[in-house]
Amino acid sequence: METYYKPEDLPKFSKMSEGSPELWKKFSDWYGAVFQAGALSEREKALIALAVAHAVQCPYCIDAYTQESLSKGADLEQMTEAVHVASAIRGGASMVHGVQMKNVNSKLTM
Repeated sequence: METYYKPEDLPKFSKMSEGSPELWKKFSDWYGAVFQAGALSEREKALIALAVAHAVQCPYCIDAYTQESLSKGADLEQMTEAVHVASAIRGGASMVHGVQMKNVNSKLTM
């Protein structure tokens, strides 16, 4: 089956360096530093990344951070909970924007 997102494209990420290696290096250095342990553990950061990947709906990121979360010691229960957190925030963000609809409705139906 042909799909827009192809799992075999994920390892090609570093090819984004072609044409602008200096910017790729800066991005890679920063990206690597972000995921090092600090106030949060590497496992916690991987779980956050997995949740964000679901919120922004990036299949490449979902694949990568599922694997990363597992490699950092997370289990299916923790990963599923992270996805539920992302879903709750995404749903809540949609719901709270309903206030905008209500404001416009009030203005136009007064």
